Amino acid sequence: MKEIKVGLVGISGYAGMELARLLARHPAMRLVCACSRAEAGKKLGDFYPFLRSVPGSDVEISVFDAETCAKACDVVFLGVPAGTAMKMAPDLLAHGAKVVDLSADFRIHDASIYEDWYKFTHCCREILPRAVYGLPELYAAEIARTSLVANPGCYPTSIILGLYAALKNNLIRTENIIIDSKSGASGAGRKAAVPTLFCEVSDNFKAYGLVSHRHTPEIEQELAAIAGYPIRIQFTPHLVPMSRGILSTIYTEITHPQKTLEEIQAIFCKTWSRSPWIRVLPIGELPQTKNTRGSMFCDIGLALDPRTRRLIIVSAIDNLCRGASGQALANANLMFGLPVDAGMENLCPLA
Repeated sequence: MKEIKVGLVGISGYAGMELARLLARHPAMRLVCACSRAEAGKKLGDFYPFLRSVPGSDVEISVFDAETCAKACDVVFLGVPAGTAMKMAPDLLAHGAKVVDLSADFRIHDASIYEDWYKFTHCCREILPRAVYGLPELYAAEIARTSLVANPGCYPTSIILGLYAALKNNLIRTENIIIDSKSGASGAGRKAAVPTLFCEVSDNFKAYGLVSHRHTPEIEQELAAIAGYPIRIQFTPHLVPMSRGILSTIYTEITHPQKTLEEIQAIFCKTWSRSPWIRVLPIGELPQTKNTRGSMFCDIGLALDPRTRRLIIVSAIDNLCRGASGQALANANLMFGLPVDAGMENLCPLA
């Protein structure tokens, strides 16, 4: 198997840490360039002791330089904040490297919508049409042909996968979709901030970003692509006192009141029958974040309320692996013609 040289910009964040862990066991990809301005000069194995004596541990962390990174690497992962990746990607692409961006800079097709929600001026609109939304179950063929992948957000991954079968099979109405999501504190990033300090998160449970969370337009864009027409959702995220994981509870109204839960569950199972990372749970069983922790699985559970005729969809993923780094690696696999699960074939939950 031909060696693929990898660069990782933003090595010091949680997504960077998770991706370094996954790359250490990859059969073809080798980390040769790790970038972090704050940690420059340190060996990767010294900065992350859990990586000592594994492939890539001797890489010296450096300050990002687009030309140097692109010349050394076949693919570069950008684990940097929104507003930063768009300044890095064009030069990397121009020098021949493929790019997987873990930020939001290339997820939203309409730059004006991105600017409305993220409050940044999009500085490279000319390459935005080249970006492919990196959800492997939906866009594998397109991902395989592109040099720029926009890795999905963690909340959107849990929600889009949860709703896909229902929308694709016209099982639900789309006027009143209400989404209630909970995330562990690592979703806020590794940078020290008062809201995610241990004493603030522990023994606490709060909603945030009501009517203004930045993942909303991304979710609506992809749901509209599935349905074939515009969709608006009500999305409320919550922070819960755990380190990682996302649980999304999605409230929908069914289009065919005569359908039974057994029939709906069978449709979900058939829709995802060729997608090993999507596990539709038996009736009566609902997802738990501990069962997806550290893995690429998305667990989906269903309930049908006979009084309200609402189909309630519950999905669970690991926000750092399935919702960020593992998904980024799956996208890179596709970009280089590898099996989508290369390096993650036996990635079991950490629970």
